[in-house]
Amino acid sequence: MEKRMVVAQQECPARRVPSGQPTTIPAGTFVTINQALGGNYTLTVNGNMVRVDGTDAAALGLESEEIVFEDKGDGLVHEDQIRQALRTIFDPEIPVNLLDLGLIYGVDIDDKDVIIRMTLTAPTCGMGPVLISDVEYRVAKVPNVNSVKVNLVFDPPWHKDMMTDEAQLETGLFF
Repeated sequence: MEKRMVVAQQECPARRVPSGQPTTIPAGTFVTINQALGGNYTLTVNGNMVRVDGTDAAALGLESEEIVFEDKGDGLVHEDQIRQALRTIFDPEIPVNLLDLGLIYGVDIDDKDVIIRMTLTAPTCGMGPVLISDVEYRVAKVPNVNSVKVNLVFDPPWHKDMMTDEAQLETGLFF
C-alpha cells in the first residue's frame, strides 16, 4: 500500500506504537496511513505512530471491518469464538494471523475472564505491546467476556515449525 493522507471524520480510538497505550485521534486531524494489514491500520499522527483497529476505520473515512459473534444465549464464553477473534489479528510485519503463525500457546477461560498465553516471533519484537493490545481489544468483543489478560511467554521459544503448513507456504518458509 502506498502511503496516503486522510482526515479523521470523527474521534477515533487508537493505540500508540510501540507501547500499545490507548489514545484518541480527534476529529479533523490529518493522519498518514503507513500500512494496512489484517484489517488494521498503522498511522502517523502529529509525528507519532499509532495503530487503529479495522473495526474503527469508519472514523477515518475508511471501510470498517465488521467482527460479529453470535451470542449463543447461554451466558458462557466460548473458546471457538475466542479463536475466531484471534484469527482476525495479524502480525504487523508478517501477513499471517496470530493463530496460524503459532504465537498463541493457550486459551484459558475462568468463568467470563479470558487468559491468553502468547509469544512473539522474537523476544525483542518492538510490536509486542501493540499485538497484546490487539488481542485484548478483539477478544473483548466476544459475547460474555468480562476481561482479557495476555500473558507473554517465551518458553518454548517460537520457531517457524510452529506455523501452520498454510502459513509456511504463504510466507515462503515451507521447505
